[in-house]
Amino acid sequence: MAGILVAGTSSDAGKSLIVAGLCRAWARQGIKVAPFKAQNMSNNSMVCPDGSEIGRAQYLQAIAAGVEPSAVHNPVLLKPATDRRAFIVLRGQPGGTLEAGEYTSGRTRLAEAAFEAYRELEAAYDLVVCEGAGSPAEINLRRGDYVNFGLARRFDLPTLLVGDIDRGGILASIFGHWAIVDDDDRALLAGYLINKFRGDQAVLDPGLDELTARTGLRCFGVMPWLNQVWLDSEDALAFAKWPRLPGRAGTLRVAAIRFPRISNATDLDALAAEPGLDVFVTASPQDIASADLVVLPGSRSTLADLAWLRELGLADALISRASAGGPILGICGGYQMLTQTIDDPIESRLGTEAGLGLLPARVRFSEEKLLGRPTGDWQGHPVVGYEIHHGVVEPTGGEPFLDGIRVGNTWGTIWHGAFENDGFRRAWLAGLAATVGSAWQPAPGAPGFAERRRLMLDSLADALEENVDLPALLALTGHRGTS
Repeated sequence: MAGILVAGTSSDAGKSLIVAGLCRAWARQGIKVAPFKAQNMSNNSMVCPDGSEIGRAQYLQAIAAGVEPSAVHNPVLLKPATDRRAFIVLRGQPGGTLEAGEYTSGRTRLAEAAFEAYRELEAAYDLVVCEGAGSPAEINLRRGDYVNFGLARRFDLPTLLVGDIDRGGILASIFGHWAIVDDDDRALLAGYLINKFRGDQAVLDPGLDELTARTGLRCFGVMPWLNQVWLDSEDALAFAKWPRLPGRAGTLRVAAIRFPRISNATDLDALAAEPGLDVFVTASPQDIASADLVVLPGSRSTLADLAWLRELGLADALISRASAGGPILGICGGYQMLTQTIDDPIESRLGTEAGLGLLPARVRFSEEKLLGRPTGDWQGHPVVGYEIHHGVVEPTGGEPFLDGIRVGNTWGTIWHGAFENDGFRRAWLAGLAATVGSAWQPAPGAPGFAERRRLMLDSLADALEENVDLPALLALTGHRGTS
């Protein structure tokens, strides 16, 4: 069967979105295509319709390909808990932990699970578009690798190297990748693609010609910088891509606290995509005091990130803000921090600590991981979300809000994805604007979040068709194309 590996010169080189765009472009040609990432390391994840958990980027890629997302598209997901320990999600369900010292030696069972998932896709689809992880030139990790050249060698996959020119040094980076890997890996490198280019390509072309002459690698195209391509990232670097709107009357300023172990930061995408909102990340007490709304997003290590809040003076700033009636929203781990007590022997392994005390509830962590796609409503607006958590919040008072509670202008919910529901999001924001004295109102005719995602995927596919030799890439895979 046909397949290709899309690797990157670094994290955030754009390989996730290139894979999404390729899936969309080839699906539009009538090819039965599926995305695949053997192993992802990310705290941005999603619950699939079958109840399995996968990386958010692979969920997007499956949508781009027109297939139902499931754990077969991302059989191994590593969710960092500390600098030396990650939680394993294996075929969509909890699979234990991986310590730093086990990274190169303790992954045999993970590799076999990944290879088996690939075989399932290979048997069911005409074309599998695989995404690598990090850089395939990390030769210190080559032994035991099963997501970059380890996967490509196992299934004889031609490899496309995607490089981010916006970072600088792209010619040297591509040359270095070609030079440092061993001969057998190098034989699978079919060529490269330049991503995020701005400027006159005629200035770049002599460098590309020389790079191809020295390495024999073909340049399959140069992708331009695409301003509106930033939703559903698996990487916290996506914060840098959020559109910043100019300050003006009626604009709502939303400060999102950037926890060291932030999880499911994609909850903020729907707010950042809403016209008239300026969403930015911060670790500044001054921003907490001045913003119209402060969001505490999810955390993979609630108590550790709560201690960080206190160390930086952010906890005191939040308490002062709440006492003054300033709106605060906590989502999942952020909601847990707003409660009175948190007992966590599982994720942070720090036992029982006091929360911020802004919402009347206590939190107890259990070994069982809760995964689901709950539904509900708020003031007549239907809401569909998803939940991924060990911590269970037990309210002792407050007014109901989705699955959580509110007290005054402090709100909490365990549900991720709630703000992707357009009617709920816009009604809730309109009420918030009135509370803080803003003239903000939903922009008439503005596309909803799902529509924004669809437009993004189609614009990706359009850009690939215009700037990349897709027929040549398809020929590399062994697929014969469509009649």
